[in-house]
Amino acid sequence: MSVQTILITLFALLIFSFFIGRKRSIAVSTPVGKTGGRRNLHSRPHYYGYMVAIWAGIPALLILALWTSFNSSIISSLTVSGLSDSLQSQSKDAIGLMMNEVKNLAESGNIAAESDPVLRNAASHYQRLQGISTLAKTVIVLVVSLLGMLIGWRLISPKMRARNKVETVVRWAMILCSSIAILATVGIVFSVLFESVHFFKAVPPSDFLFGTTWSPQTALREDQVGSSGSFGAIPLFVGTLLISAIALIIAVPLGLMSAIYLSEYAGKRFRSVAKPVLEILAGIPTVVYGFFAALTVAPFIRHWGEAIGLSVASESALAAGLVMGIMIIPFVSSLSDDVLSAVPQSMRDASYGMGATKSETIRQVIIPAALPGIVGGVLLAASRAIGETMIVVMAAGLSAKLTINPLEAVTTVTVQIVTILTGDQEFDSPKTLAAFALALGLFVITLLLNYVALHIIRKYREQYE
Repeated sequence: MSVQTILITLFALLIFSFFIGRKRSIAVSTPVGKTGGRRNLHSRPHYYGYMVAIWAGIPALLILALWTSFNSSIISSLTVSGLSDSLQSQSKDAIGLMMNEVKNLAESGNIAAESDPVLRNAASHYQRLQGISTLAKTVIVLVVSLLGMLIGWRLISPKMRARNKVETVVRWAMILCSSIAILATVGIVFSVLFESVHFFKAVPPSDFLFGTTWSPQTALREDQVGSSGSFGAIPLFVGTLLISAIALIIAVPLGLMSAIYLSEYAGKRFRSVAKPVLEILAGIPTVVYGFFAALTVAPFIRHWGEAIGLSVASESALAAGLVMGIMIIPFVSSLSDDVLSAVPQSMRDASYGMGATKSETIRQVIIPAALPGIVGGVLLAASRAIGETMIVVMAAGLSAKLTINPLEAVTTVTVQIVTILTGDQEFDSPKTLAAFALALGLFVITLLLNYVALHIIRKYREQYE
């Protein structure tokens, strides 16, 4: 059986296990000569069904996952061990290349048409081992599932704490899911950090952190021209912060004002229409925003600048920042609206009772009370702006200039990461490893933003709770 067929069969067994476990609990709840029925059970009957299904499912799924994970590597090792000594003495790369050919030949099913007898025999051996493995996997998984179902069924008794056992399994499953998320984050950080260390072995950290020239084109030979190999990241981080600042200058006031209007002034009918329409902005693909910025906003800004005597580049930070600000308005507006609406009505009534007007209540009571949530929305919008790539590529360009003039072309960290890693790359050159160093710098900036936001949230949360 294939893995999909085994999973479908296991799912059917789990359903069957649940029903026989539930039926068994009802049957043992009233022994011969006694009364009480289901009241004699420690838990409700469906908990016993869940317990039997857990016994039938978890061990079998663990075996299936482990078998599937190590199946290919074990079969490959057994296939290599069946080769002649001269072939086994080759390098790992040569053996790996040959095993790829063997796997492709075995999967194609045209083994008899192969002219090389070594590959033909190896592919036949590989195919035979794969068939044995599939049969053994199917039998073992189903037998373990049936044995688990039998064990769970035999363990059912009126005094068994089935609910406690089921809830323990569910709690550990939740802990496992949380751990996977944490481990994934830790793995990402360490992978970026590990490659960044390799980069800083080739390029001094001072040159990367304080250099003002970014030109990651490294020379492949000594006489090559046009490969400066400069890795000063200051222009990239300045460009990132410049475009993000423009976006936040646009998004924060508009988003916050719209949230205040929707939560405090707008009627229910208008709010039910306006809020979903506003949130549609968050669902528009960024490439559409990029086209809008490149074809509409950037030419308009250039024409307007030339009309008043300003020199505006065809690709500018202002165009990218304006469109990016429009894109992140829903992040500020929606979250701010939710936290403003969550402020207790009693605080509003108390302010009105003290003689405050509606605007004074909003400024002095509601906004300070909702400030932690507002800061969270602004932080989410800032993170979205810092990580944006497509709008910057199409509206701001790829030029790494050290400038704070929003009318000039700049680039960002994420754009350079994509540019560096586009195409076939070798992960032993400073040019490719520079992408990981940039990612590490971006991670540190985001971490600092989170720290500042957490400090503000804790300060005001202690004040208003």
